[in-house]
Amino acid sequence: MDAQGLEWLLVPVRRLASWGAAGAMVFGGVVPYVPQYRDIRRSQNAEGFSTYVCLVLLVANILRILFWFGRRFESPLLWQSIIMIITMLLMLKLCTEVRVSNELNIKRRSFAAADSKDEEIKAPPKRSYLDFDLNYFWHWSKFTDYVQCVLTFTGVTGYITYLWLDSSLFVETLGFLAVFTEAMLGVPQLYRNHRNRSTEGMSVKMVLMWTSGDTFKTVYFVLNQAPLQFSICGLLQVLVDMAILLQVYLYSSYPQKAAAHPAHPASAKAL
Repeated sequence: MDAQGLEWLLVPVRRLASWGAAGAMVFGGVVPYVPQYRDIRRSQNAEGFSTYVCLVLLVANILRILFWFGRRFESPLLWQSIIMIITMLLMLKLCTEVRVSNELNIKRRSFAAADSKDEEIKAPPKRSYLDFDLNYFWHWSKFTDYVQCVLTFTGVTGYITYLWLDSSLFVETLGFLAVFTEAMLGVPQLYRNHRNRSTEGMSVKMVLMWTSGDTFKTVYFVLNQAPLQFSICGLLQVLVDMAILLQVYLYSSYPQKAAAHPAHPASAKAL
């Protein structure tokens, strides 16, 4: 087979590989949450999943979409953000429904003003968007409260972005904040392991999945010449994942006495 014939065969192969990589980027990030969603739905128990995962990823991906308006990047990365936002909203809806159904004597906690029929009999006066208890932030009793919060954040940041869209410094900072927020997703788990001197209760398989996914993502950023912020923060994510894996080795090979701490839900990246 001559060179021309070989090139004719390689073109569709390269195209398929490109489509496959793009598809992996769009849907790969949500794959770990599929079994988590099914487990919560089957067991009707959401205690093992922290909804702060959803908060971090919603903020990061909303900022990334806004960054796209200032500096266009690969469309698979844009679709990845849209798919992730939808996934996190679905996770929030399920977790809220399960948590409320398992709680007794629920006191209505809301982000914004609520009708009296949604409150207890002796309900406090209606509250405005600025009149909510910070102690219960992101621990509300209805999915609609989370949607209102997300829409408020999107509206405020979107308006600010619209005003400063011509500033290259603002746009680049926005892009950095988007990917840096996502890159920090594993830090709470890293800190929790360090504080407890143990990785007990953490899924090593899941950490390996994060590491492989973050590595693929970083290589994709570099090969497709994505904005520099993406590559830097992708590398940071890989380093955090590797640090967690190092903790697994150290705390299993050299067990240490864990300090006494009150029990609390799993950390942000713990599934």
